[in-house]
Order: sequence, then structure tokens, then C-alpha cells
Amino acid sequence: MTVHKIHLPHSKNSAENETITLPLPSRAVISTAQHLGAVCSPTVQVGDKVKIGDVIADSDAVMSAPVHASISGTVTEFADVLHISGRNMPSIVIESDGLNEISDAVKPPVINNREDFLKAVRRSGSIGLGGAGFPTSMKLGFDPKEKQPDKLIINGAECEPYITSDYRCFIEEGEKVLDGALQIMKYLEIPECIIGIEDNKPKAIAKMKELCTSHPNVTVHPLKSSYPQGAEKTLIYSTTGRVVKEGTLPLNCGCVVINSSTCAFLSDYIKTGMPLVSRRITVDGNIVKKPSNFIAAVGMSIGEIVYYAELSAEPDRIVLGGPMMGACAFELDYPLSKTNNAVLLFNNSPVYQPSACIRCGRCVRACSMGLMPTALETAFDMRDPKQLDKLNVNLCVNCGACSYVCPAKRNLAEKNQLAKAFLREHANKHKGV
Repeated sequence: MTVHKIHLPHSKNSAENETITLPLPSRAVISTAQHLGAVCSPTVQVGDKVKIGDVIADSDAVMSAPVHASISGTVTEFADVLHISGRNMPSIVIESDGLNEISDAVKPPVINNREDFLKAVRRSGSIGLGGAGFPTSMKLGFDPKEKQPDKLIINGAECEPYITSDYRCFIEEGEKVLDGALQIMKYLEIPECIIGIEDNKPKAIAKMKELCTSHPNVTVHPLKSSYPQGAEKTLIYSTTGRVVKEGTLPLNCGCVVINSSTCAFLSDYIKTGMPLVSRRITVDGNIVKKPSNFIAAVGMSIGEIVYYAELSAEPDRIVLGGPMMGACAFELDYPLSKTNNAVLLFNNSPVYQPSACIRCGRCVRACSMGLMPTALETAFDMRDPKQLDKLNVNLCVNCGACSYVCPAKRNLAEKNQLAKAFLREHANKHKGV
């Protein structure tokens, strides 16, 4: 298997700045859709008093995780917030009482076995903190009778420009990353762990290697600094040589992949019982005077967070996540969610007008999955489901490399995502036909 890749400017301007914990906001707007999967339903009513760590929304769906209050105060309203996907998401608004009281339910979980561990992971509200937002309990809740993985892979690649939240987690909380991994290995009986870190982070590699010296079943794997090294399938191949086939999960090739910050959170939760009510977020961009990493409460407005990084001008582009895979927010009032690992703010952002494809083949050479983006674009424009399926559009990992290298500035990555949605709709329409 040949892994195609591109090289991006790192722009890791906040890498060596210690994380700052921000004061709790006076108001939190907490979406009930904090992860991939089912939207949670409120478990509180307007007028209810809540404390930090109280469950405020939950779902019976397997593909979900509960949502918790990040501040103490009063539930004042249920509001629809325009999500970066373009859909309105139901959200719970809490006005702070200034007391910062912690819920009586916040207690270290009692864990004696696998079942206890998985229940604790579910109650913690844990999701993939690298940006994907996959509920951790779902990822770890495999049936060992069907498939028992032999490798736990910790994703610390952080290959997108600007973002350094996972790097700061290694530097400041490396012990927690290791402990979280050991807890997963212990209760899920996974014999080996590989921690993948790109080689442009030598301090993180050195620290984790030192911490792992007394754990021979945990190894640190320096990864070549390239993009998209942190994509799950690419990471698995880079660390194990195994290939995740189309339509299958990492579990099918014996691997479970967990983000490094998620590991650190699980370690914290097992010790304290405090659910996922805050997260580390990178703030950077060409108008940010003080590139920083902050610990901020879920539901805090982006505007309040970036205030502490000091802007030199009004942004004309607000990107949640990295410049390659992130999505633009509509305004600074947008509330922080569990999945947001960065906010990037830019001014004088270039606007490109796509031109005709010149058949240079750069997008094909850049695709880490070996796809043909121009052919996929044509198949989607023709609304040809058979051709899209034949060209393996569902293998696209949405890394954006094809659009990045395209001299014609065509919206190839966006078309791939629209094509996947079209193919799903087509399949649903023709089920049983």
C-alpha cells in the first residue's frame, strides 16, 4: 500500500505556551448534540437549578453520550442555535449563580470489571476530543467474543497547522495520557499500546518515551510529519502496517484508536468523577496577538474565549478546528462544544474562484486513500451512484488535501462529502427494491 501525503506549514505558534484555565462564564449555551450520533433530550426544565457536573441531557441510543452542566446556576431557556452544519441544534441555556458549585453526583466511579469501566466511560460524557466527536463508550464497547483487538493506538499526531491542544496535553498531562491508556488496556484486555506522535513534536516524544520506560507493552512511535498522518486509517497503517478495508472499522483489523486528550480525560474522570464539562482549545490565526491554549467551559462563547488571546482586527473568517478539516462559524457568539479543539481567526482571507480542471493529477497524488477526486467530482455532478460506488467515494476521509493542492481551486473535498451524502440517500431510497 502506497500512502500519499502532502506537507503543510506547521504554524504551531502556541506550542510552547502553557495552557491557561479561563474563568467560568456568566452564561453557558450547551448544545444537546455534542457528538456524532443521536441528539440528546433535555433532562431538566426551565427554572431548574443545576450544579457543575449535573446531567442536563441524555439519550437511550447506543451512539450517544450524556451532556452535563459546565456551570452552576439556573436553566433559563431552551434555544435553537445555528450549528456550523447549517442546522438548528437544540441547546440549553444556563445563567450562572456565581457559586461554581459542584454536583453531589460528581464522585469517582467504582470500577471492578469491564462492565463497570464501560458504564463509567458512558456516564463521563466522553467523546473523541480530536475533533471527530465519536462517543468513546461506543468505540470501546466492542464485543470481545466477536472481535478482540490486540492493539490500542493513541492518536497524538495532530497533523493540522496551528492546533497544539494535544501537544500541550502531552507536555502538561503526559502521565494522564499514559494512565488513561493503561486503564483501557486493563479493563478491555488489550495487550499492547502504541502512542503515535509526529516527529515535529520532539519534546512530547521524549516525555512519553520516558514515562513508558517501565511499561514495555506501551511504545511511542514517532511518525513522519505529513498530512493527513492523524487520519485513523493512515495512523493505523503508519503504526502497524495494517490496512482498514473499505466498509470496515479499525476493530476489524485488531485496532482501537483513541485520541490522546481523550485518554487524559478518562484518567481524570476515573480519579475525580468530574464529567466532560470543559476542554483544551487552541486559539490562533493571523489576527491573534497571543496564540494560546485555554481550558474553557463547554457552552462558553467563542468570543469570550478569544478575548483572552487579544485580536488585532475583526475576523472575516472564524474556523472551528484546523484550516484543512475545520468548519467556519457564523459569528463569535457561537458556543464551544466538546468537539472544538481549536478556533482560528483570520482577516483578509483569500477568496478563490474555481476554474476549469487542467488534468494535472495533483489531487490524485495527494489523496491518502488513493482516490481520483476529479473523477468523483464528475460522477457527483452527473448524480451517478454506480460510478461513485465504483470509485470508492466512501473511502474519502475528508482531509481536504485534494482541494489544497488543486491549482484550479476546485471544491473537490466539498464535492466528496456531498457525494457521500447523495450515495447514502440513494441507498436508503432503494432499500428492498
